Amino acid sequence: MDLIAQLEAEQIAALGKTIPDFKAGDTVRVGYKVTEGSRSRVQAYEGVCIGRHGGGIHESFTVRKISYGEGVERVFPIYSPMIDSIKLVRRGKD
Repeated sequence: MDLIAQLEAEQIAALGKTIPDFKAGDTVRVGYKVTEGSRSRVQAYEGVCIGRHGGGIHESFTVRKISYGEGVERVFPIYSPMIDSIKLVRRGKD
C-alpha cells in the first residue's frame, strides 16, 4: 500500500463512522446537520442514490428525490462532519 492510501485509511478509521454498503439504485436516508442561527438540528433527506463518485476519503454520493413535483438532487461527501447518519431504507433491483 502506498503512503497516501495508508494515510487515508488511517483518517477513515479515526473518524469511526459506520457506512452501510449501498450502491446506485438503493433508497437511502441521510441525516445531515443543519445550523439555523445558534440552533442546530438533524434533518433527514431521503431519496434514491443515483451514483457514487471518487474513492477513499474523497468519496461522495448523489441522492435524488421528488419534492413538490420537482426533482431535486444533492451531492453528499461520505465522510463529511455534517453527515450525522446514513441509513439504507431499501435495496434496488440487481
